Amino acid sequence: MHGVAGLRIIVDVIRHDQQKYRTVGNWFWKVPDELHVEVSDTGNRVFNFLIARHEIDEAFLCSQRGIGTAMVDEFDIAYEANRKAGDDSEPGDDPHAPYKREHCFATGIERLLAAELCVDWKTYEETLNAL
Repeated sequence: MHGVAGLRIIVDVIRHDQQKYRTVGNWFWKVPDELHVEVSDTGNRVFNFLIARHEIDEAFLCSQRGIGTAMVDEFDIAYEANRKAGDDSEPGDDPHAPYKREHCFATGIERLLAAELCVDWKTYEETLNAL
């Protein structure tokens, strides 16, 4: 008999000002098989879904590769503390991000889903940056 390898994913849409730092999506593991995702409410169900999907993909890839929540949060918080005015770059795109590969892959999936859902990427990004 083999045990069941479960995975529970909980997605909450929250007010943007409730995020723990400047981000539209955040993930963390409460226990090894329980992923929590917090998505800033964009006012658009499809946009909220795209953010959530990105976070789920990134989190799972990071988990499989030994990149923990604390490591990602530490990098992101430091990145935000050093952000220059007018810079809308993603911390995960930075070459020094410990989760760059995972973030970029999740963004690729996010872009594919956006295209399939007829979402204009520029409008989507502008909406997220305006939060």
